[in-house]
Amino acid sequence: MKITETRDGCIVEVSVKPRSKEFDVLLEADEIVVRSREEPVEGKVNKELIKELSKLFGKRVEIISGASSKNKRLFVAGTKKAELEKALKSK
Repeated sequence: MKITETRDGCIVEVSVKPRSKEFDVLLEADEIVVRSREEPVEGKVNKELIKELSKLFGKRVEIISGASSKNKRLFVAGTKKAELEKALKSK
C-alpha cells in the first residue's frame, strides 16, 4: 500500500476504475484500487471517491493531485498510517 504518514494526516495513492457495477476498495498486490460507479465526467468520480472514502475512514478526505487522472493522491486529515491500513483491510 502506498500510504505516507505526515504531521497532519496521511497521503494515500489510489488507482481508480470508473464505470464499475458498485463502489468498492480493493487491495491488489501493493496497490489500492477503487472501483467507482460513476463515469469520469464533470468530477463525478472524484465526488463519489471523496464521499465514500470519508465514510470508510471516518475522516476528511481531499484530492491533492490527479483530479483528472485515474491515479490519484489523496490527503486524509488527522489520521495515522496504521488506522488507514486497518480500515482498508477490514473492507
